[in-house]
Amino acid sequence: MPDSPRIAVISPFLDRRHGTERCIIEQVERLAHDYGFEIHLYCQRVENVKGVEPCGLSTPTPASGRIFWHKVSDIPGPHLLKFLWWMVANRFCRWRDTRSGARRFDAVYSPGINDWAADAITVHIVFHEFYRLVRDELRLRQIPLRAWPRALHRNLYYHLIIALERHVYKNRHIRLAAVSGLTARQLETHFGRKDVQVIPNAVDVKAFSPITRQQRRAVTREQFGLAIDDLVLLFVGNDWKKKGLRCLLDAMAVCSELPLKLIIVGRDDQTIYRSCIAELGLEGRVTFVDHSSDIVQFYAAADTYVSPSLEDAFGLPVLEAMACGLPVIVSIRAGVSDLVHDGVDGLILQNPKNHAELARLLRNLYEDPGLRQRIGEEAARAAHRFSWEENVAKTKKFLETAFNAKRK
Repeated sequence: MPDSPRIAVISPFLDRRHGTERCIIEQVERLAHDYGFEIHLYCQRVENVKGVEPCGLSTPTPASGRIFWHKVSDIPGPHLLKFLWWMVANRFCRWRDTRSGARRFDAVYSPGINDWAADAITVHIVFHEFYRLVRDELRLRQIPLRAWPRALHRNLYYHLIIALERHVYKNRHIRLAAVSGLTARQLETHFGRKDVQVIPNAVDVKAFSPITRQQRRAVTREQFGLAIDDLVLLFVGNDWKKKGLRCLLDAMAVCSELPLKLIIVGRDDQTIYRSCIAELGLEGRVTFVDHSSDIVQFYAAADTYVSPSLEDAFGLPVLEAMACGLPVIVSIRAGVSDLVHDGVDGLILQNPKNHAELARLLRNLYEDPGLRQRIGEEAARAAHRFSWEENVAKTKKFLETAFNAKRK
């Protein structure tokens, strides 16, 4: 491996409000500052990365341990068009830089498919598996005419990603890591890749802790207008269909006699779900909140974290909630469920489409405060096993493998 490795990291954006992107930030900061990597970020938007510097065509030397941002252009329009532009634009920017002789990279590292010829990829979702679960719901004959444009758009986007997965993940020259054993098994099933390294996501237990949550609890609950007796459920993520929000709403309706409140953190089309909330009689019980870099405030306000995902390669908010000492309910279809011991440091939802099962778990937690406390305490202890230092050490070795393979 080079003495001071120079790697390009490609991701549409980086911020601390989204799980995958938060993981990449933790990695690049430590690879640069702890291991002396020279990091070049090819992104359309970068926020809250320590020590990041804008980059022109010339890179100052020596540059080991530094992080540079190459801004990639963006365009307005639907997600599919923006994705196609991103794939071409980020590759053009790197081609321009290498062709000019300004820099060459020892490896190109990507979270997911952002380039069809990256050297190393960490897989955060397998769309082959996700689409298998949702394709029936996207059939045009199953949905009203007014929803056809959105369904057509999603179908086109998913089919594009599936085609790229088939091309990229079957390429043995591209090194693959997975954020969970679940994802690694899916990569083997769909693409025959038995060489996938599992590098679980991690959590900063100094930032996410039971002490911090308790210290902020009263203030944050007051901010959200929550009563002392409310059992507050927390749900974090985008793409609410994939995250299983409908199942959670249906489960709350079954438990309508309980003082359950729900905070939804993330972005998606609220229109569909507001209609659902009205139909289920849940008005006044559900609060929509946009992402924030201060994610701890939401864990502080909550009593239980609920993640009924249809498909989730990992589920970082689950681990963060555990570190805060919250009891969690996690779908067996989320990779983080591999780290949860059912009934000990969390509860596992066996069928994320079964709202009656989820309702039973919610009722058990509400009726047994002692169970909530015991699971929360065990969850906090379990989360300590997954540090960013260990994650980045494994990522470093993973990238070293890519360096060495590229040099042969």
